[in-house]
Amino acid sequence: MEVINTYTDYLISLVGLEGDLVPVVRHGLLVLVAILLSALAGLVCRKVFVPLILKMTTRTEAKWDDVLFNERVLVSACQIVPAIVIWQLLPMVFSKFPVVRELLTRATAIYITVMSVRLALVFISSFKNLEGEKRTSTQQYLYSFMGVMKILMLFIAVIIVISILIDRDPVKLFAGLGATSAVLMLVFQDTIKGLVAGVRLTSNDMLHKGDWITVPKAGANGIVEEMTLTTVKIRNFDNTIVTVTPQTLVDDSFQNWNGMQQGEGRRVNRKVYYDFRSIRLMDESLWEHVVERGYCKREEISGQTVNLTLYRNYVERFLRQHKEVNAEMTLMVRQLEATQCGLPVEFYFFLKDKTWVNYEHHLAEIMEQIYALATEFGLKIYEQYPDQ
Repeated sequence: MEVINTYTDYLISLVGLEGDLVPVVRHGLLVLVAILLSALAGLVCRKVFVPLILKMTTRTEAKWDDVLFNERVLVSACQIVPAIVIWQLLPMVFSKFPVVRELLTRATAIYITVMSVRLALVFISSFKNLEGEKRTSTQQYLYSFMGVMKILMLFIAVIIVISILIDRDPVKLFAGLGATSAVLMLVFQDTIKGLVAGVRLTSNDMLHKGDWITVPKAGANGIVEEMTLTTVKIRNFDNTIVTVTPQTLVDDSFQNWNGMQQGEGRRVNRKVYYDFRSIRLMDESLWEHVVERGYCKREEISGQTVNLTLYRNYVERFLRQHKEVNAEMTLMVRQLEATQCGLPVEFYFFLKDKTWVNYEHHLAEIMEQIYALATEFGLKIYEQYPDQ
């Protein structure tokens, strides 16, 4: 800076200025030089170092460096560099103007504090890009911790900015917060409850990002898109967004379909009611019909065989041989307690394809065949006609 002062005085002497204008011009030139140097430092960071670092990270096989040192983080860091240059030059530029130097020093310190916190927040937020469609328990712990860190950093930044404005030691301000801890607990009670609830959800492996959940109380039935300290965002299948608190999920019940999605099949549990008047012993004509159509063999039929028994046995064989049914899982066709609306028969099995659309199509195809087969065995499905 002394070299800059020497050149400045030399330039002023060349112009021929004398008297009271010399200090004004000198300080004006020094301010201009400081601004130019800070702008140059910021330009070099953005145009040289940022592209260089981005190029280096893209060449590595690791993914974490591309995410953590992304362009947004690097640009945020570059915004601090000019302020640091100004911070270093202020004592020399305004050495003869202590009041102005003090005001500008405080303003620069506040700017550096704010931009440093912003850089840290952007850096922390970039961790979100490391996760995939599903968020593991470890990732959710980290995400909850990052939320707490953001709040803590903002709180510390506010204290530091206040200490700069009033020219007090920030350590003393922190020491004086003991009396206001109750107020802080009240202000951040939702955040604290959300953190505790989030830890409970993840530690018990109850919920992850990407899970399909149903929350009847909130009218939610969809995919978890986001989990934060205070909210869980659920996108319903009609593309509406439902937001609930983690505390709500802990206190009330909700249904998580993750086990079904990761299992070997998706359950089908359907009941069909059959007319009692159609349930009868096999006669000669019905016997010949089912044997001719290949629904059963002759040795399966005796004089006391009931058509519903043959029907249940055939449907079970049909389900076990169906390519879309997982025969390794529970499969049965069973009779339930009789009702005034007919005899209920339950069809319980699992489909291999768990995708919703495909599942519904395969289920409809199978049940339509089951309905149609009832008449082949002389059975009638119960129907209640409306009053005429």
